[in-house]
Amino acid sequence: MENDVSKVLLTEAEIRAGLKRLAGELTVEYRGSDLAVVAVLHGSCVFVSDLIRLLPIPLTLEFLACGSYGEGTVSSGEVRLTFIPGAENFAGRRVLLVDDILDTGRTLLRVREALRARGAADVKTCVFLDKPSRRVVPIRSDFRGFEIEDVFVVGYGLDFAGRYRNLPYLAALKPEIYAARQPAPEPRG
Repeated sequence: MENDVSKVLLTEAEIRAGLKRLAGELTVEYRGSDLAVVAVLHGSCVFVSDLIRLLPIPLTLEFLACGSYGEGTVSSGEVRLTFIPGAENFAGRRVLLVDDILDTGRTLLRVREALRARGAADVKTCVFLDKPSRRVVPIRSDFRGFEIEDVFVVGYGLDFAGRYRNLPYLAALKPEIYAARQPAPEPRG
């Protein structure tokens, strides 16, 4: 796997430092709240697991699945949502929506709207990575770990065709690895 990456963008140590900073911000924001953390599967699983262990506040953890990439490198533009059973009672609660990457913004916007429609009192967003150069809808994350350049990234939960999630760092994937899947791939995030 390591031979498939062109460069490491964030080391394990840099990720840990970013998590500690984020946890401090979130602790200040949510102390004394009835917090529901909603994580978008599968990309955010590593990030949210590490993050919530740093939060010294009561919370519940819920999951939802959504996607727009499939096995490609370019978003289809269509966001499909599936709430995991039990992840439906947000009425009157403060919700922190956690995702791996904010790219075009379509997914985060769609999920945030769905959570508000389920009665959440407040929905804020937290992303591991932010790629503002790719935004196509007007949305900003309330909390973010890192801003990155416009490259296709893997590791620390992010994948290509289901692989590379287990890399302990964030890396740019070599274009020749994903070139066979798409005739004109765009960097993804």
